[in-house]
Amino acid sequence: MATVISIRGGDVAQPEPEPIMEAEPVATASPPSQAGPSGPTLGARLGKIGGAAATRLLPTLLMLVLFLGAWQIACQGEESTLPAPSKIWTESHEVIVHPLKGVTFDSSGMHIDETGDVGVGGHILTSLQRVGYGFGLSVIFGVALGILIGQSVFAYRALDPLFQVLRTVPPLAWLPISLAIFQQAGPSAVFLIFITAIWPIILNTAAGVQNIPATYRNVGRVLALSPIEYFRKIMLPATVPHMFTGLRIGIGMSWLAIVAAEMVQGGTGIGFFIWDSYNSSLLTDTIVALVWIGLVGFTLDRIVGFIGKCIARQA
Repeated sequence: MATVISIRGGDVAQPEPEPIMEAEPVATASPPSQAGPSGPTLGARLGKIGGAAATRLLPTLLMLVLFLGAWQIACQGEESTLPAPSKIWTESHEVIVHPLKGVTFDSSGMHIDETGDVGVGGHILTSLQRVGYGFGLSVIFGVALGILIGQSVFAYRALDPLFQVLRTVPPLAWLPISLAIFQQAGPSAVFLIFITAIWPIILNTAAGVQNIPATYRNVGRVLALSPIEYFRKIMLPATVPHMFTGLRIGIGMSWLAIVAAEMVQGGTGIGFFIWDSYNSSLLTDTIVALVWIGLVGFTLDRIVGFIGKCIARQA
């Protein structure tokens, strides 16, 4: 099509310019992205977690190496009464590498050799079983009594002085009483765990209940919550930090008490293993058992703390 324009001398037809076609973009291969549409890739996340874990563990590992090195230098002489780490590894090699000697597991549960030829892990498992029974009972009764004296002024005035007196009694002082009542070492140890762990659970739970804000209580009254709903929606979320502080203290005291009780009573358990090693002049085995006791106690504390965080998050 032409456009007619007027100029002097006549009309001249001028062709219309052709439209300019835009070039289509050429698809090019882009390099793989390091981050997906929803965030970093799995490798990046794992690398970040690994870096954080290394940052936290590195100071501990460094101090452990320095401690073992200083211990080795200080005790490597023949006249040293405390064995060096190298000597512990040499003399207690079987105890270290075979902790579950004499322990078998099947569908019916755990079985420990009754002849007494049991590794340190078997004694640990026996002690943990007793701690589980005693600590479980202390949790049930301790939380219930803590809620009672936290909710009731009369119960608090009646029971708190008694609890304050009983909690100051050393755990081993209860041992003759427990032996007189149960006449057996196993139930006596469970009772000793129970009576040792229950006091921090009671007192911390009661403190948590007493510190519930008045506004929370008023909301419960306005909504006419049932006792179960009040416990689940108001009391439990408000008392979980206090309650699990008592539980963490209680599990630590339970582990301390069972070791002391087994050293006195004999029979089986990690406390008996330590006492028997000492009487047999096997000091290196005793040190290995002490390391086990520390690691297990640390693990128990972390487990209770982790459960408390999970419950607090859900509540």
